[in-house]
Amino acid sequence: MRHRILKPLVLAIGLGLAGIAVASADFNANELDHKYSPCQDFNDFVNAKWVAANPIPPDQTGWGSFNVLREKSLNDQHALVEAAEKGAAQAPSGSVEQKIGWLYASGMDEAAIDKAGFDPIKPELAAIAALKTPKDIVAWLQQSFAKGDERVFRFGSGADFKNAKLQIANADQGGLSLPTTDYYSKPEYKDIRDAYVKHVAKLFELTGVPAADAAKKAANVLAFETRLAAHSIPRVEMRKPENQYHFVSVAEADKVTPHFDWNAFFKSQGVSVDKGFSLSQPKFFAEFDKMLTDVPAQQWRDYLAAHTIAGAAPYLSKPFQDESFAFNGKTLSGQLEQQARWKRVLGAVNHAMGQGLGQLYVAKYFPPAAKARAAELVDNVRNALKVRIEHLDWMSDATKAKAIAKWNTFLPKIGYPETWRSWDGLTVKADDYFANMQAARKFNYDYDIAKIGKPTDRMEWFMTPQTVNAYYNPTDNTINFPAAILQPPFFFADGDDAINYGGIGAVIGHEASHGFDDQGSQFDGDGNNVNWWTKDDRAKFEARTQKLVDQFDAYVPLADHPDKHVNGRLTLGENIGDLGGINAAYDALQMALAKNPKEAAEKIDGYTQDQRFFLNWARVWRGSTREQRQLVLLAADPHSPIQFRAIGAPSNMPAFAQAFSCKAGDKMVRSGDKQVKIW
Repeated sequence: MRHRILKPLVLAIGLGLAGIAVASADFNANELDHKYSPCQDFNDFVNAKWVAANPIPPDQTGWGSFNVLREKSLNDQHALVEAAEKGAAQAPSGSVEQKIGWLYASGMDEAAIDKAGFDPIKPELAAIAALKTPKDIVAWLQQSFAKGDERVFRFGSGADFKNAKLQIANADQGGLSLPTTDYYSKPEYKDIRDAYVKHVAKLFELTGVPAADAAKKAANVLAFETRLAAHSIPRVEMRKPENQYHFVSVAEADKVTPHFDWNAFFKSQGVSVDKGFSLSQPKFFAEFDKMLTDVPAQQWRDYLAAHTIAGAAPYLSKPFQDESFAFNGKTLSGQLEQQARWKRVLGAVNHAMGQGLGQLYVAKYFPPAAKARAAELVDNVRNALKVRIEHLDWMSDATKAKAIAKWNTFLPKIGYPETWRSWDGLTVKADDYFANMQAARKFNYDYDIAKIGKPTDRMEWFMTPQTVNAYYNPTDNTINFPAAILQPPFFFADGDDAINYGGIGAVIGHEASHGFDDQGSQFDGDGNNVNWWTKDDRAKFEARTQKLVDQFDAYVPLADHPDKHVNGRLTLGENIGDLGGINAAYDALQMALAKNPKEAAEKIDGYTQDQRFFLNWARVWRGSTREQRQLVLLAADPHSPIQFRAIGAPSNMPAFAQAFSCKAGDKMVRSGDKQVKIW
């Protein structure tokens, strides 16, 4: 996503109906495992029995509540694309249905794809093979970007951090293949580096390069990326807005990269930058410029060719697809089997025309009434968050006023865009998968960079309606809930308040709390990166968030890797979101129950409303993850492992201890200096 501190969360939302307390299929108390005490290990109490009975499928790297719902969304989408494929010939010419039908059909035509081999990229490989000078390389990069193929760095539109109502050009570090910069330098990742070299060599061999030459080329690629990685900002440091934005004039940028003419680059992209743009990581681009002149042309050719082959591999013949999976799926993530062809092609359809498919998804699977009910619950949880801010005992009135001013400008968006994007101008053929994906890549790139110099559109979405996810964007101050996540297990139309607030309600609160996490708190209600805190209040905030860092730093998810802890600093934003979100949702539940004391006193399946609230919160995070995948996530993912999301926030809440009669000293009770209270 172009918005570099956009927070796509693996966290769900659902809808809520107030005042309903009926026993239903919304929570099965028989799934609880009474071998565990809720006060000692709440995650196992709620989820251990289900996890034991539901092993990770061979084509997955993890399995749990989110995965189950994603599978449902995939099956719903599968029905849509198959119907579009069958009806493409009769569909109106140029319609979304026809383009999606032809795109899916071309991807499912394995015989034609296998027959083509790697013919689709031969012209590009030939052009790379002809590069001899720095000037040649720069010209090739210009042409590649213009086609939507980013190499070495990333380029696109984004809100100006100092004037968020305007979209500007952003150039960002990139060009790496391994999960994080640490993978290129730390001894513990040597086996992964060795496997990566073998993988790149195999890709070269598949294009006819002799094995000995392919091995040399692959070594060149790793050396090239290692140098880029050494001058790239690590993930934790990239959480700081000052490392994501550095506005410069074109003349100033040219001083950073004297061998890369930015005016010429912008002209080749058809972009005008007016006063300047964000050269977001100047040290990275200074090194890129040095590499234009002191890296041999042969190494540049090897690097560019390797990335061209790897980027195209999922859309080429079977040997390329299999090799891509062998490294990215098996080696990196421990995935045992490649996903079914239809799932992979559906993923490509989403990549190419996700919002178009979303238009079909909403029409069939998201009734208008659901959007209205979701809006009601969003308002309830947001109002509870406001009350919490107003009653903070550690924040001054001056900062509270600024926080409420930001709260007042939140824009919730629910389900899908108000206006659907046009796909006019995108040409799709029924029989050329690679050409279709290439055309979509350029079409989407042109769509993105056309925003440069234009006003920011707060109504724009950066997730598709069929995505089981949600996000907050600090540069437009929006909270966004796609349609696909507005269903069980996060929302039950006939469920009691506790289940809905513990599921979707906590997700809504999570997204709203992102506006006040370690990153979001550095942006105001207009989306500008400005300080709205007093010095003393900011110091208090940092002291409180450090406690949350310490809490999660102590968690160890893998018994076989006791030295591998959660990175509390990398995951801080999500952990603040969880803690603020569940507190706001709990308060909203109490407000709803106060209107109906009889309902508040009722038990369902022997559990109180407060207990069911926390039970559903933990169920949202049920699941397991393959060891290899978990190791990657610990290094790269800003979200904590799911088992710690189930227990981390509730353990800081006196309401949890009260609900389950836990006592001081129980593992699920954090008290005194260990208890974290922020929002």
